[in-house]
Amino acid sequence: MAQIFKVDSRFDKSLFEGCSCAFGVFDGVHKGHRYLLDAAQATAAADGGASIALTFDIDPDEMFAAGTLKKLLSNADRIDRLAASGVDAVCVLSFTPSFAAEEPLEFLKHTFGDHVPAHLHVGADFAFGARAAGTVDDLRQWAATAGCTVHAHHLVSADGLPISATRIRGLLGRGELDEANKLLGRPYALHETVRKGRQEGRDMGFRTANLVCAPERCVLADGVYAGYAIVDGIRYAAAISNGIAPMFAGKTDANCEVHILDFDGNLYGQAIWVEFVHRLRPMIKFDSVDELIETVMGDIEWTRTHMKVDTAKE
Repeated sequence: MAQIFKVDSRFDKSLFEGCSCAFGVFDGVHKGHRYLLDAAQATAAADGGASIALTFDIDPDEMFAAGTLKKLLSNADRIDRLAASGVDAVCVLSFTPSFAAEEPLEFLKHTFGDHVPAHLHVGADFAFGARAAGTVDDLRQWAATAGCTVHAHHLVSADGLPISATRIRGLLGRGELDEANKLLGRPYALHETVRKGRQEGRDMGFRTANLVCAPERCVLADGVYAGYAIVDGIRYAAAISNGIAPMFAGKTDANCEVHILDFDGNLYGQAIWVEFVHRLRPMIKFDSVDELIETVMGDIEWTRTHMKVDTAKE
């Protein structure tokens, strides 16, 4: 796990000297992002410098497009995934209104000071500075005078289309989970704290862990999914209802309910990971509780049959 640094007045920017730096927001830390991170590690190994993931403490769109923002990961989980990616360090810039208002060259000076990386790895559409006015060409002009090499990567998948967080969010929103997971390189997941719910599932024969996801984290299309829940580092098969079922509309604010197979502990107040692997069906408006129970039991049985688990602790 790489060390995480907050880039503030106490941060020693000499850490950037001679390093190979992958720079971006990295929402999702998807396959395209990991290509950038791997490229930074490769040039670091060739030059003998450190590899660094440089990112922001928030997604800039939290400031500029908060009303429509959707995110694949929380900020804390995004930074943790970067730290686990194999780089030597993660450096986190505070994205403040004053920083966001800096012109591109001021932005670079603020970020690096006089300590310039040997290599900067960015996406080909990388933009920076006030109004996102800085382009890769501007970055290259600055780098040419600063002694830095800019590597602008076109991040595409096997079908020739871009691997981007925007594309993945669109796929998830349409329920196209398989394709989204291919681009992520892992199952789409939520990391939330279990809250007390209606407790009706217990009477119906299937207890659920109830999660309340913030609007910006409600990316995946409503429906029922098979996947996994990770509790205390142990992976369990799970049948997951994502969204509020029509039968319970107005009765709950839990928008993700997770039936964890072969688990009987108390999870209230505990954060768990929930991974979505297969979409089983859309949300259905049932005519009766009996019909709901029969259908959910079928979802659970499919999950038990198809979602195999390794009981080794992660």
